[in-house]
Amino acid sequence: MVTLMIAAAGVVYGDIGTSPLYAMKECFHGPHAIAATPENVLGVLSLFIWSLIVVVSIKYLIFILRADNCGEGGIFALFALIPTNHERFNKSVVSAITISAVFGAALLYGDGVITPAISVLSAVEGLEVATAAAAPFVVPITCIILFGLFMVQRAGTGKVGRIFGPIMIVWFFSLAALGIRYMLRNPEVFGAVNPVYAVEFFVRNRFAGFVVLGSVFLSVTGAEALYADMGHFGRAPIRRAWFILVFPALVLNYFGQASFLLEHGESENPFYAIVPEPLLLPMVVIATMATVIASQALISGAFSLTKQATQLGFLPRLKIIHTSGTAVGQIYAPGVNTALMIGCITLVILFKESSSLAAAYGLAVTATMGLTSVLFYYVATRTWNWNKWKARALVVGFLIFDLAFFGSNLLKFFSGGWLPVGIALVILLIMMTW
Repeated sequence: MVTLMIAAAGVVYGDIGTSPLYAMKECFHGPHAIAATPENVLGVLSLFIWSLIVVVSIKYLIFILRADNCGEGGIFALFALIPTNHERFNKSVVSAITISAVFGAALLYGDGVITPAISVLSAVEGLEVATAAAAPFVVPITCIILFGLFMVQRAGTGKVGRIFGPIMIVWFFSLAALGIRYMLRNPEVFGAVNPVYAVEFFVRNRFAGFVVLGSVFLSVTGAEALYADMGHFGRAPIRRAWFILVFPALVLNYFGQASFLLEHGESENPFYAIVPEPLLLPMVVIATMATVIASQALISGAFSLTKQATQLGFLPRLKIIHTSGTAVGQIYAPGVNTALMIGCITLVILFKESSSLAAAYGLAVTATMGLTSVLFYYVATRTWNWNKWKARALVVGFLIFDLAFFGSNLLKFFSGGWLPVGIALVILLIMMTW
C-alpha cells in the first residue's frame, strides 16, 4: 500500500503537484498581474489555500471519488452511473446529460494537450533564472523531454509510478522545506488561513480581483485528471497520498512564496526566488523531473477516457494495451499517445513561454469541472437516492467555485483560451457523429 501511495503521488497529481512553479508567479507577474502589496499577497494566499481545500480536498477527494464505475473514474464514469432510461428522464434531459458528458470529456482532451507542455516548460525555464545564457535552449530541451515522456508510456503507468515515485517524494519534501525556511521570517502569512482575507481581496480589487481568479485556478487544474486516473491506482492510495503528503507540502510552499513577496515585493518567479542560490540548479533538475512525472496524470487520464468512450460507443474501436496483470485500469493507447505528443510539442514551439501558454490554460478544465458537478448531482439523486435538497445544496456550493473560475478564465478566450475549446469541439464532433 505504501508503494502504491508513492506511485499515486508520483503520477496522479498533474498540475496540482507542480502548480507552485507558476501559479503564484502568474498572479503577481503574469499578463493580468496585480500589485504585490501585503494585503493582496495575503488575499491571494487565502484564495490558494481555500481553493485547495474546497475544490480538491472536499469536492473531488471526499465526494466525487465516491462515484466510480467498476473502479474507473472520470466524467464518463459519472455518465455511466446515471440511469438514462426514459422512465426516469424525458428524452431532452437524456440528450442534455449525454452531450454534457461527451463535451466534458472532449474538453479534458483539450486540456491534456496543454498540461504537459506548460508544466515541463515552466520547470525548464528555471534555467533562465540560473543563467540568461540558457534562454535559447529552453524550448529545445522542453521538446526533447516531452518526446521522452511520451515514449515511456508503453511501459505502463504503474511501472512509471514505482520507478519515479520516489523522485516525487523528494519533490514534495523539497516544496515543504523551502516553504518552511521562508515562511518563518514572516509569521503573518499564517493569517491567510482565515477566509476573510480572500473576501477582503475581492472587495478591495473588484474586477481586477475577479480576473486574478484565472491565475489562482492554476493551483487546482489537476483535480479533474486526478479523478480520471482513479482506475490506475484506486481511491484509497490517492486520498492517502493527498492528505498525508501532497496537500501539506503545497500549502507550506505557498506560505513560503507569500512570505518572500511580503518581504521583497514583486518577483519574476517567487518559486525559484525562495531557493538558496547553491541549490538553484539541483532544484531546476528536480522540478523538471517532477513536472515530467506529474504530466503523466493527463496522459493516463486521456487513455482512461478513450477506453470508456469506446465502451460507451462514442469512439470507434482503438488499440488499447493493458500494462498490468493486476490493475485493470492501467492501460496504454498508442494512437492517443502519439496525438498528444504531437500536440504538446507543437504548442511549445508555437508559444515558447509558459506565461504565453497560461493564457490558453484553464478555460477547458473549468468547464469540465462544472459539468462534473452537474452530473454528480444526477448520480447522487438518481443512483444513490440522496435527498434532493441536500444534494442541491452541496452541488450549488461546488458550482459557486466552478462558475467563478470559469467566468475568470472566460476572459482569456481571445488570448488563447480558444485553443483547448477548439480542440474539444473537434473531438465532440467526432464523438457525436460516431
